Amino acid sequence: MSRTTWLLLAPAALLLGVVAYRALPRTAAPAAPASAVVAVAPDLARAQPEQRPSSAVPALAQAEPSDRRAALERSPDLYRTAQQLSAAVAQGDADASWLLSRIYDYCAGYAMDPAGFAADTRAIGAAQLPLSARMVAARARVGQRCAGFVPGDGLTRQAIIAQRVQAARGGNLAAEAALLALGQPLQASADYKRDLVERVRASGDPDAYMALAPAMGLAARGDDSLDERIAGTQFTELAWQLAACRLGLDCGPDSELMTRYCANGGICSQDPTQDFPSFVYDAAVPRQGTDTMNEMVNRLMQTGAGS
Repeated sequence: MSRTTWLLLAPAALLLGVVAYRALPRTAAPAAPASAVVAVAPDLARAQPEQRPSSAVPALAQAEPSDRRAALERSPDLYRTAQQLSAAVAQGDADASWLLSRIYDYCAGYAMDPAGFAADTRAIGAAQLPLSARMVAARARVGQRCAGFVPGDGLTRQAIIAQRVQAARGGNLAAEAALLALGQPLQASADYKRDLVERVRASGDPDAYMALAPAMGLAARGDDSLDERIAGTQFTELAWQLAACRLGLDCGPDSELMTRYCANGGICSQDPTQDFPSFVYDAAVPRQGTDTMNEMVNRLMQTGAGS
C-alpha cells in the first residue's frame, strides 16, 4: 500500500473501531471528518455557573490580530477566549468574528455532546489500533481546551456560515475564502471566484490560504473558472496548506491543524513531534512526487496577481 493510500484510508480504519460501540443505545454526535465545518450560536452570556467559567475581561477585544491568532492556538481555555472575542464581535470586528468561528469549529464536536465525546474517545482507545493512542491524545487535548462549551450553545452549520458571511462582508479575506470552500461564495460568478483566488494569493495571508485550500482540492476538479491554477487534486489542496504553513500559520505538532486532522478524522502522525509539513511529505506525498509538490508550493508563495 502506498503512503498516499495509507493516509486516505487511516481515518476509516480507525473509526471502524468504534462502530460496534456506536450500535449501543445512547445519544451522541457523530465524529466529524476533518474537513467538516460546524458552528455554535453566539449565545455565550447566559448564566450556568455550575458548568461555566466566570465571565472573562474582554482583553482580546483590544488585542492585535497576531495576539488573537496566538490565543486561538495556545489558550488552554477556549471558552474564555471566545467570551473575550465576543466583545469585539459585538462591535462589528470582522477579524474577531472569523477567529471566533474557528474556535467554535474546533470545539463543535466536543460541545455537541461532551459525555458522548469522552465515551467515543474511550472506545477509540479500547480499539487498540495503530493510531488509537495518537487520536486519543488529540481528542483529550480538544476536550481540555473546549471544556466550557455545552450542547445548549447550539452548534449548527447554518450558524457558522452566517457568522462567516458577516466576517466576509466586513472585509475578512479568510472568511470569504472559507465561504467559497463551503460552496457558498459571496458571489457565484466565475469572475468572482477567479478574483478571490488572486486576492488570496496577493495577500500572503496564511489564514486565507488555509481557508481556501479545500476549494482548491478535489472540489475544483472540472471547474473552468479555476483553469490553469493550482487546483483540482488532493495534492493541490495539500499544496495550499503547505504554503499557509510557510507563510506563518502555526503547523506544529499540537497546532489546531494537526489536532483537528487527528481528533476528528483519525489522520494522525505516529511521531508526536512531527509538524504538518513533515507529516505530509512523510505520509502523503510519494517520493517521486516531492519535486512536483515543492514546485506547486513555491508557485503559491509567489504572491501577486498573475503569478
